[in-house]
Amino acid sequence: MDQNQNEPEASRPYIPGYGIPETREGMLPWSYVQERLREAQNYWISTSNAKGKPHATPVWAVWRDDVLYFDGGPDTRRGRDMAQNPFIAVHLEDGSRVVILEGMVRELTRPPLDLREYLAKEYARKYSGMGYEPTPETWENGGLYAFRPNLVLAWTEFPKDTTRWQFEEEG
Repeated sequence: MDQNQNEPEASRPYIPGYGIPETREGMLPWSYVQERLREAQNYWISTSNAKGKPHATPVWAVWRDDVLYFDGGPDTRRGRDMAQNPFIAVHLEDGSRVVILEGMVRELTRPPLDLREYLAKEYARKYSGMGYEPTPETWENGGLYAFRPNLVLAWTEFPKDTTRWQFEEEG
């Protein structure tokens, strides 16, 4: 389990007309989001290019310390979009147990060896036998993206347990 000292603040989102409760009672715990993100198989990445044209694609990824790591070539539509506009949204496949993340992504050009080793082990754990088995050398010179959300929404019984978490902006 992630041991993040800077756990985001939970609150209710403002969605007028949908019956979102005004009390904190029934909100989901951050641990629910962490578990779903750690164990998810596919993550839908939504990007847009400099002119605002949207694009969505599923990727495999690893969640660690409130950061989603995924890879891909810079020449893919997703890679080109992220180079022009680093603001993305990520959504898990399940429309009943929803987890949505928004924030900014960055490419890691020289990721540290310990991070690459951890990610290779996690990819092997999650995706063993699926035809993609990265090694720490896979990301030695780039092709790895780090996405730390600044906003997370989740629910299992909309609108009853709809919860929002916000991270402080880095900078």
